[in-house]
Amino acid sequence: MTIKPGDRLPAAEFVTMTADGQQKLSTDVVFAGRKVVLFAVPGAFTPTCSMNHLPGFLSNIDAIKAKGVDTVACTSVNDVHVMNAWAKASGADGKILMLADGNGTFAKACGLSVDLAAAVMGTRSRRYSMIVEDGAVKALNVEDKPGVNVSGADTILAQL
Repeated sequence: MTIKPGDRLPAAEFVTMTADGQQKLSTDVVFAGRKVVLFAVPGAFTPTCSMNHLPGFLSNIDAIKAKGVDTVACTSVNDVHVMNAWAKASGADGKILMLADGNGTFAKACGLSVDLAAAVMGTRSRRYSMIVEDGAVKALNVEDKPGVNVSGADTILAQL
């Protein structure tokens, strides 16, 4: 079953890179007591993710945070090293919290995983964005066709 507004996020663990190396972060650590914008991409460094989805959040990060958002985070079914390299290459390092969901545990628990074997990508996360307040989903925008149509920063800004 797919998560929906009003639901609490499932317990899961991400990995992020810090100055001290890899760090595991539970959903409680990331979301409890905080207002977070989370967006998910099928794959770091992929064309739509790198040219459309992530840049929209980067260019609007100040406006998003001005609306009371504590953290803007990105998750993908990639390993922590890929997410770290993407953050550095894209200019997101230190601005957007990159949450590696390497085994797709979070994506599956939310009902937001997708089989992209036909594109030789395996099981990945669907493209979406959400507003989470204290661990509860307040808004969810899941793409139902290719591209960034409903999950971009402009949609999030209108929902905040």
